[in-house]
Amino acid sequence: MAQETITLLQNKRILLAVTGSIAAYKAVDLASKLTQAGAAVDVIMTEAAERFVTPLTFQAVTGRPVYNNLWQTDSSGGLPTHIAHVGLAEGASLLVVAPATANTMAKLAHGLADDLLSVTALAARCPVVVAPAMDGGMYDHPATQANLALLRGQGAIIIEPETGRFASGLAGKGRLPETSTLIGHIRLALAKTGTLAGKQVVVTAGGTREPLDPVRFITNRSSGKQGYALAQAALDAGAAVTLITASDLPIPVGVNGIPVASAGEMQQAVLEHITKADALLMAAAVADFRPKDRADQKIKKKDDSDEAPVITLARTPDILMSVKEQRAAQGIPRVVVGFAAESEHLLTHARAKLERKGLDFLIANDITAADAGFEVDTNRVVILGADGSQTPLALATKTRIAEAIIELVASALI
Repeated sequence: MAQETITLLQNKRILLAVTGSIAAYKAVDLASKLTQAGAAVDVIMTEAAERFVTPLTFQAVTGRPVYNNLWQTDSSGGLPTHIAHVGLAEGASLLVVAPATANTMAKLAHGLADDLLSVTALAARCPVVVAPAMDGGMYDHPATQANLALLRGQGAIIIEPETGRFASGLAGKGRLPETSTLIGHIRLALAKTGTLAGKQVVVTAGGTREPLDPVRFITNRSSGKQGYALAQAALDAGAAVTLITASDLPIPVGVNGIPVASAGEMQQAVLEHITKADALLMAAAVADFRPKDRADQKIKKKDDSDEAPVITLARTPDILMSVKEQRAAQGIPRVVVGFAAESEHLLTHARAKLERKGLDFLIANDITAADAGFEVDTNRVVILGADGSQTPLALATKTRIAEAIIELVASALI
């Protein structure tokens, strides 16, 4: 399956500066993934970087020229004119230095300008993201840490390196993060001026688990994918996002993840975190019922009997009704979005839920469809509004569905 384009990266030109680290091979994958996601990637290489990866490699994955010579003014790695570094910087949405060596960070921190990268960085007026990569001893050195502090003070965004094994055979902090993490930080940097900048958004995701005994629980088929897509879409719109999740999916970079298991735990987390929220998107598939009694030990079957245990169920807390009560008392969140997964009479049940729980919007989807809803990457929904509106969204990826919902929430918060 081809990589899905990222709306936030469309029509963005990213300067990717690659320096002389063994981690330069990861920059090739980063350039490739950014290009596939829809960005125009212009690569600047230092002389040392070319010892690890050739310019042709980056040109092949981006389909664009690679710049590696400040003085040469032709099409073979040079610049179209002697002042083209100004154009490279001025037209960029973001400058990403990945990997960034200790030497490069020292030059950037102190404003040195003796190669194409350092000159371009001084001319840049776009946000600058720096991803250090070096041996642990070099990263921990006081000089390197002082230069990082200077860069932060100048407004640079630093992607913290990870801990792991180095090419030297040693282990420590200094490894360049994987591509998905780097792209997550790039998205954060580009989203700072989005439509939800300054807003707090809480999203719930996944199917809750109601324990029967220490090893068994009642749950449902929800994967959490739609909730996670909503969290990422809100993040891309500039919001500060808290994701209360019963799913085991990786938390998106920049999201405050709150793991929960049961409906009771989710209710407690939701009521705690919405006190400062502008919007709540209740995408989790919360269990309606739980075992009335939880066994302290594993329930054992009897080999000499076909008798099965009788499980008595009890209602779980209604989180949205609790939110309705708290909202009536405090007036927040300003916007609450509910979800309804139905197997019959979709719109009738959904509209009743919208009205009963005092929601601003309700997202209804038919769980009987094989290509939408649970456990798949696509969805088909109808958005119902408290004003009586009804907006169908055709089959699309959960990413695109999430973006449409977030656009609606942003409009409601204006």
